[in-house]
Amino acid sequence: MKYMGNFFSLPNEIFLLGLSPGELSVYCYLRRCENQKTHQCWPSYKTIGEAVGMCANTVSRYVKKLEEHGLIVVEPTKVTTKAGVTRNGTLQFTLLPPQNVIARHYEEKLAELEVATERRRVQKHLEKQTEKSPCSPA
Repeated sequence: MKYMGNFFSLPNEIFLLGLSPGELSVYCYLRRCENQKTHQCWPSYKTIGEAVGMCANTVSRYVKKLEEHGLIVVEPTKVTTKAGVTRNGTLQFTLLPPQNVIARHYEEKLAELEVATERRRVQKHLEKQTEKSPCSPA
């Protein structure tokens, strides 16, 4: 019998984004929970924390960081009770395509490289200018 158990995929490039171990743990847990069709899941901070060995406040901080990275969107949900009272529900996590974040990461790195290259070019140009016209003694 071939076991086709529970698993989730994670692009290798996710490790290039500089996520902290905590951010990576929370992200992986959300990927594990996500509905493959809707890319959404609804675990509580407490549930995530129990799964990855963190308190709910720490999970909350890492979730905010993942939102800043553009990997997830978090939205509160509302629940209407039988009595017709609307209350806060669980948080809805939507996992965004990591390819967008990875592409942005590569674009930022390329821009940094272009700036560094331009700095080197200007520095060499200035060095050549200094060699050609040394300062005369006053």
